[in-house]
Amino acid sequence: MNIFTIIILAAILIDYMLGITSNLLNLKALDKSLPDEFEDVYDEETYAKSQEYTKVRTKFGFLTGTVDVLILLAFWFAGGFNWLDQWARGFEFGVIGTGLIFIGALVLGKIIISMPFGIYSTFVIEERFGFNKTTPGTFVMDRIKGLLLSLVIGAPLLAGIIAFFEYGGPWAWVYAWLAVTAFSLVMQYVAPTWIMPLFNKFEPLEDGELRQAIEEYAESVDFPLQGVYVMDGSKRSSKSNAFFTGFGKNKRIALFDTLIEKHTTEELVAVLAHEIGHYKKKHIIKNMGISILQTGIMFALLSIFLQVPALFDAFYMDEMSVYAGLLFFGLLYSPVETILGIGMQVLSRKYEYEADHYAATTIEKREAMIDALKKLSKDNLSNLTPHPFYVFLNYSHPPVLKRVETMRKI
Repeated sequence: MNIFTIIILAAILIDYMLGITSNLLNLKALDKSLPDEFEDVYDEETYAKSQEYTKVRTKFGFLTGTVDVLILLAFWFAGGFNWLDQWARGFEFGVIGTGLIFIGALVLGKIIISMPFGIYSTFVIEERFGFNKTTPGTFVMDRIKGLLLSLVIGAPLLAGIIAFFEYGGPWAWVYAWLAVTAFSLVMQYVAPTWIMPLFNKFEPLEDGELRQAIEEYAESVDFPLQGVYVMDGSKRSSKSNAFFTGFGKNKRIALFDTLIEKHTTEELVAVLAHEIGHYKKKHIIKNMGISILQTGIMFALLSIFLQVPALFDAFYMDEMSVYAGLLFFGLLYSPVETILGIGMQVLSRKYEYEADHYAATTIEKREAMIDALKKLSKDNLSNLTPHPFYVFLNYSHPPVLKRVETMRKI
């Protein structure tokens, strides 16, 4: 057992224990007393249901997390990575073809293992709490489409990265960084019009009171309204949401049909104002910039560790390769990724407060934004009293009660 084995094993186990600890604290923090702020939205039955939903999802997370860790460790210490590598090399397709087979087999194995859990989550847990609208046909087609996209888009990108590090010399990490950055920017541009419609229908918001109110608000804050679309979120779930995606001529705001169904015009304008706030505050561009920088650092470090035999020895590999090194470095890099992820969560929560502030100060009635948040929390059975440590590790948005309290102080 060399130093890389110890570091990676410790990282996996520490991450697992952090998850267990934060979830246990989160369960302990559940408060049977409904916060006064939500008495006008929740009744006793709905609040109890939201807490039960948190408990069930948490216990399910314990199970899936434990299974994932046990399978990874068993495969690792049984020499599974080396066996798979030798099997992939047997096809004699060259380093790129072998790498695609090696990584593809692992991805396929992960899909097969996670499939029963996905089925149970969708058709048992979500069904039990009244969220699921997914049919078996839609569930299967989503997986098939996802797999096809991985083959059409993911495989060429992976092949390119392997080729850069195999043949690119000392500047391979720079070429890979530039290629991945360009790919990410292109995907941001084309995803709203080419990829997302493969899974959901996006219909332009029809003329009427809501559209008029949105256009008037957008004009008042000088927002170039390229498109507001209604997404058929009810195809899969009764949960509600809204999001901003894309940039340039392809940027769009999408409102779930379930959101429109359950909220007033003023509340919907407030939700849209929040999304516009992200645009006005340049949150999307800032996140992209941070992501590009992180990718460059990761590739620079990867170029170093691909030359270290001890990293491959930690996984009992007979031969070194770029494609296996990508995977092993990913596991070695996971502690750094966890820390960066927590930092990004902190930043994301800051962005949400900023977008809330923007919405609350640009709409006519601040209370509409508060009402929208409270209704969303009820409709999605959100946990109103999450533990601070759980929030610190996992929440990209501040707890809804904190958001409401902050807006009331504006």
